[in-house]
Amino acid sequence: MTHERQPATVRPTEPPHRAPDWWRDAVIYQVYPRSYADGDGDGVGDLAGLRQRLDHLVTLGVDALWITPWYPSPMADGGYDVSDPRGVDPVFGTLADAEELIAEARRRGLRTLVDVVPNHVSEAHPWFRAALAAPPGSPERARFHFRPGRGPAGDLPPNNWPSEFGGPAWTRVVEPDGTPGEWYLHLFAPEQPDLNWADPRVRAEYESVLRFWFDRGVAGIRVDSATLLAKDPALPDLPGEGPHPYVDREDLHDIYRAWRRIADAYPDARVLVGEMWLRDPARLARYLRPDELHTAFTFDFLRSPWDADRLRACIDATLAGHAAVDAPPTWVLCNHDVTRTVTRYGRADTSFDFARKAHGVPTDLALGTRRARAAALLTLALPGSVYLYQGEELGLHEVEDLPADRLRDPMHLRSGGADPGRDGCRVPMPWSGTAPPFGFGPDGSDPWLPQPPAWAARTVAAQQAAPDSTLNLYRSALRLRRAATSGPTATRSALRWLPAPEGVLAFHGPGTLICWTNLMPRQVPLPARHDVLLASAPPTGGTLPPDTTAWLRPA
Repeated sequence: MTHERQPATVRPTEPPHRAPDWWRDAVIYQVYPRSYADGDGDGVGDLAGLRQRLDHLVTLGVDALWITPWYPSPMADGGYDVSDPRGVDPVFGTLADAEELIAEARRRGLRTLVDVVPNHVSEAHPWFRAALAAPPGSPERARFHFRPGRGPAGDLPPNNWPSEFGGPAWTRVVEPDGTPGEWYLHLFAPEQPDLNWADPRVRAEYESVLRFWFDRGVAGIRVDSATLLAKDPALPDLPGEGPHPYVDREDLHDIYRAWRRIADAYPDARVLVGEMWLRDPARLARYLRPDELHTAFTFDFLRSPWDADRLRACIDATLAGHAAVDAPPTWVLCNHDVTRTVTRYGRADTSFDFARKAHGVPTDLALGTRRARAAALLTLALPGSVYLYQGEELGLHEVEDLPADRLRDPMHLRSGGADPGRDGCRVPMPWSGTAPPFGFGPDGSDPWLPQPPAWAARTVAAQQAAPDSTLNLYRSALRLRRAATSGPTATRSALRWLPAPEGVLAFHGPGTLICWTNLMPRQVPLPARHDVLLASAPPTGGTLPPDTTAWLRPA
């Protein structure tokens, strides 16, 4: 059969023997709260709306949810410019709302992870306001990277580092007496000044922030920009000799060892997850040693094109690197920063690179949808944990025709419009109905980003009633995955490749599950004496169509 019917809405209690290390093979659902569900009708998603939609996650069959920043913020970068890491922005609700959400999710069998943003704060953070009011060389400025400018008048940046969002990574301040003064470092937007992690006050503050959220029942922390915190104190120009001046520096390991000691002090598992855009699996694995982070995203998998050889090489390198430190891989196809999978896989270049994002790239959404469905089953069959970005289970595509006056992403704004930015993957979720806001908020409300009318066929309500929908494919896959990795005799064994035709990835997954993915433009024969448990498209006459994944078991 190609798809299983929708599972019951009541999920089994997690087996006790799985609880201590649940994160090793968990499926975690990423919530971008501005775009998930609007409970008060102001056009912006909030915690009340999220609580009302927890049933969707329970029925889907995920193990946990990761919520991107809900902290007080001027929203210069979608909440990643944090002015208070212990609060909740009023647009989302209150701290009490967050505590109730964490508790309610746990009662429903869902753990909660939150973001911590340690590389930088908002320009509205009290620390930075105090730094601007204080003189050069003051303790207040020592929490950040303030430096005199170069050139006779100090009107050139201290070095040539670029901002991730375009332009220089330095902004000059006006001193309290009104004169042009020092420059401060911001690897992202000017509204996001970088913290100085050589200052012990910064380390103590974020260790306190971790305890604050762990004490409120958070099961894990996703560490934003986790490779960027430590900087070479000399702040040398790029390129230079020796280690990179701000990426993957040795100082980071001491920081994360201290964080791991905090996490391990709790009686039940508290998990640290790193956002680490490192291409060398061996370098990434060093952060996953038993006394550092628990897991880190495998972004090379996301960046790889829809090509059997490239994907297999990425999987092999990832598994080998993680095995060396006994850490589980963490697979991801999409998130709030990258082009949605359906759109990416419908293009001539199916890889992903921020530097290559452009307007007007031709896209075959039907082809992209077939490949995205196949990729979902391929990913969910791999050993380790998986992160699922909201809307991927609906097969949503990137919205590339948003009105210019509605765009908010600094990647777009700071490039003068040349970079499409990330708003297209952040368009609010469609839940029900035949016209916007598709149940995202009350009828008549105006979502902060407009939804395409064609999403009427992609709503949760529409797909629940369609047995072959992408939503029901995900539900069936997650139910089968849970069965394969649960129970006293379940196995999390390493992947074992199987003989297969050229262009096909075939391997033993969890338990007795066998995965076949055909990445070729032709049909291939499936192995004899095997039953098809689930497939992303219907097999015909014992063959697997192009761009299709099937899960098999011996007959």
